[in-house]
Amino acid sequence: MPDQQETSEPIDRIHRAAADARQAMRAQTAYGEPVTKNGVTVVPAARTRGGFGGGGGEGDGGKGSGSGIGYGMSSRPVGAFVITDDEVSWKPAVDVNFIFALGCAVAALYFLFAWLTD
Repeated sequence: MPDQQETSEPIDRIHRAAADARQAMRAQTAYGEPVTKNGVTVVPAARTRGGFGGGGGEGDGGKGSGSGIGYGMSSRPVGAFVITDDEVSWKPAVDVNFIFALGCAVAALYFLFAWLTD
């Protein structure tokens, strides 16, 4: 039978990984450092997504093992808040890759339906 130290080590690793994931996905990740020039402040913003997973395992007769933990995160710019003396405005980011992919998908569907109707 495993002792308390052996069973708490994977749990401690999971807690550390969860804390790291929370730290990585905080508000400072979504909102960048403000930049001020000539009385205008720009605060960049990003969409941040993440996930966390863990694992486990066991075995019979002292054989077998297992464990596994991890997290992932992605961040994409979505725009910026522009702050002047008495006004705040939102300037969205233009995702050229998305626009290109959407155009390709529309063209592919057009040619597919044109080919099917002939």
